[in-house]
Amino acid sequence: MRSILFALCLLISSLCAAQPGYNLRFKINGLKDTTVYLGHFYGEATYIKDTAQVNSQGEFTFDGKTTLRQGVYFLVLGKTKQFDMILGHDQHFSMATDRKEYYKNMVVTGDEDNKLFFENMMFNMERHKEAEPFIKVVQDSTLTDDKKKDARSAYSKINEKVLAYQNELISKHPTTLTARILKSNQTIHIPEPPKRADGSIDSTFQLKWYREHFFDNMDLADDAFLQMPKPIYRDKINEYLDKLYPQQADSLTKAIEKVVAKAKKNQETYKYAVFTSILKYQQPEIMGLDEVYVNVFDKYFATGEMNFWVNDKMKSNLKEHADRLRHSLVGKTGANLIMQDANFKPRSMYDIKSKYTVLFIFDPDCGHCKTETPKLVSLYNKKKFDLEVYAVSADTSMVKMRNYIKEMKMNWITVNGPRTYVGPYQNLYDAQTTPSLYVLDTKKKIIGKKIPTDKLEEFLTHYEKYQREKELSKSKTPTKS
Repeated sequence: MRSILFALCLLISSLCAAQPGYNLRFKINGLKDTTVYLGHFYGEATYIKDTAQVNSQGEFTFDGKTTLRQGVYFLVLGKTKQFDMILGHDQHFSMATDRKEYYKNMVVTGDEDNKLFFENMMFNMERHKEAEPFIKVVQDSTLTDDKKKDARSAYSKINEKVLAYQNELISKHPTTLTARILKSNQTIHIPEPPKRADGSIDSTFQLKWYREHFFDNMDLADDAFLQMPKPIYRDKINEYLDKLYPQQADSLTKAIEKVVAKAKKNQETYKYAVFTSILKYQQPEIMGLDEVYVNVFDKYFATGEMNFWVNDKMKSNLKEHADRLRHSLVGKTGANLIMQDANFKPRSMYDIKSKYTVLFIFDPDCGHCKTETPKLVSLYNKKKFDLEVYAVSADTSMVKMRNYIKEMKMNWITVNGPRTYVGPYQNLYDAQTTPSLYVLDTKKKIIGKKIPTDKLEEFLTHYEKYQREKELSKSKTPTKS
């Protein structure tokens, strides 16, 4: 009989542990007869997930039939966030606290994860108070390093306490969300490079190792990391791409493929990793990295891999931008433009025989264009470089274009964009904003784009220096017989 009862207890226990949906019960002293909301983070945004009515005793419940995605959630009163909480594996629990001090008075029943979450929070608060006097000394610019020595040592010991506490929590409760969050913030320790047989050291070992182990402390297929107070998932990807790889399109495209492969086990993280990557390179700060956007679109959107979530409108918008970019990528041959000049005469950009062609797309009514154009005129008149400008007016008005030419003293080729023989320039060059500037070489290959006019002289100087060094290197390279 005892064995039957024991088996029955185990069955009931397992059924309770595997309860579907969520049931979150609260009692908060100082709160009554009002409406509260259960909110959650997602990426950089916040959302409301559920609503509850608070009774006269400060009691309320959030419940639903579908288990919620794990992550950090929060209680909202009016439009103000009250406190954070964890939703991990167990989503049937209760919380009791006082509105005066939510965290200090929190009592959790039925959920180990939230107990750990609040205990860790209180521990960190206490250590921060303990460290405050030492932080003040370390940050005091009037003190010498000698006088800061003891404070630094004391502060370091407090940090060691925090790390030891976290390590113990992670070791004892590895599957909890609290432990996973703490672990994701821990530093990856890179080993010393091994010596080769000849005693030399591989200088690339540590970088290669770090690339392979960068995500050891954070599972990219864990969608709980999408729902954090800070967008740590996005930031982790950005750090990986920005710091561990040369900022070149080919290298970054391969790195993104590695990231996405890790995230692909979970559809939500798969979607987020791909979308984060394509958005990162939609308008990149570094010239030439818009090619990464095109590569990501071609691999994950054009192939239909993202069809499980992306709608036709979004896909169409992404395609339109990718197609516009792919025609005007650095290293590609720029398309020819043939448009009418101020005398209605067709002028072809390909007829320019100068060493460099500067394609300058402007709008006569654009305030920024009026600031940038004189800078380009000044460089053009210096005759320091063998270049010709092919300026395209975005406005249909010939009168405005003629007036602009006269006002800015533009002695180069200026044409009217809408009066074209080869279709809209917007389909051939990415020029969503004005002014937009491209630099093409003598073969009309794009060597630079979106360069500010006051940086153009510096760009051409560096480009010519690079070309000379490249030719010199070639001449020094011995040829094989």
